[in-house]
Amino acid sequence: MNFRCLRTNMDFFTAALSGSQVYVVSPLNEDVFEIVDYGGKVEKFTPKSVKIAGSYYFRSQFEFRVDVKKDSAGM
Repeated sequence: MNFRCLRTNMDFFTAALSGSQVYVVSPLNEDVFEIVDYGGKVEKFTPKSVKIAGSYYFRSQFEFRVDVKKDSAGM
């Protein structure tokens, strides 16, 4: 799977505006990760959290990914 990690406020802003499908991931180590939520669109974000599909996630505990092949916005 080819993906891009959302890290900055601008990344989240762009994903929210474009309506990109965002996956919530918990990295276990460098090569292994667990998908926490297949996600949805970014509804709200702050420096500490992101609201996706009605649920809040701490930015410090999870990775937020966009599938590059499916993302038509070219993030």
